[in-house]
Amino acid sequence: MALLHRAELRPSKLDLLAAWLPGRPWFAGTSGAEVTRVAAYRFDDPAGEVGIETILVRAGDGPVLQVPLTYRGAPLAGAEPWLLGTTDHSALGPRWVYDACGDPVYPPALAAAVLADAGQAEEYFEVDGRREVRAPSMMLAGTRSGSPSAFDLIDEVVDGDPTLIRAGGAELALVRRPAPGDAPAPARLTGAWAGQADPVLLAYAR
Repeated sequence: MALLHRAELRPSKLDLLAAWLPGRPWFAGTSGAEVTRVAAYRFDDPAGEVGIETILVRAGDGPVLQVPLTYRGAPLAGAEPWLLGTTDHSALGPRWVYDACGDPVYPPALAAAVLADAGQAEEYFEVDGRREVRAPSMMLAGTRSGSPSAFDLIDEVVDGDPTLIRAGGAELALVRRPAPGDAPAPARLTGAWAGQADPVLLAYAR
């Protein structure tokens, strides 16, 4: 479950993405164009220390882009190439924002969704001591076709579309420009949202 805060972020997530996205090899859109949110989903960090959120965005009139992010309360050693930047969270203080593909908490969470149909984290606010659940902005569907534990230790991450996360002889592929279509492997994660009734391919494992 993901506890949300009614907080202000400076700079905002979309501001960070607007500056970072044009430098990615898989970016499609107009550099300098407004970045808008399409939908999002979260995974749980079992330790409860790291926020894990995947945001689907557009840059101007470009296609939908998928960007998984992690939010940390301190820098992650050795992860500088994956750092989008820092933001000041009005409730939690400084947060370091990373492309989640380079953060060790993310591959096991993605693998659980792809290989064990673990789904997404339930999002909620605490309101006067009550838990107020926020409806998800998209629906996910995974498969039950393997063991997520294969991705507890990562050997290599190759940025691109898809971004490849390799562990031993296994590979997770995160689709950066998701669209409807068949996966190259049976184990897959698909998603749909308002205005996108046909599920799109988000990730797969092989």
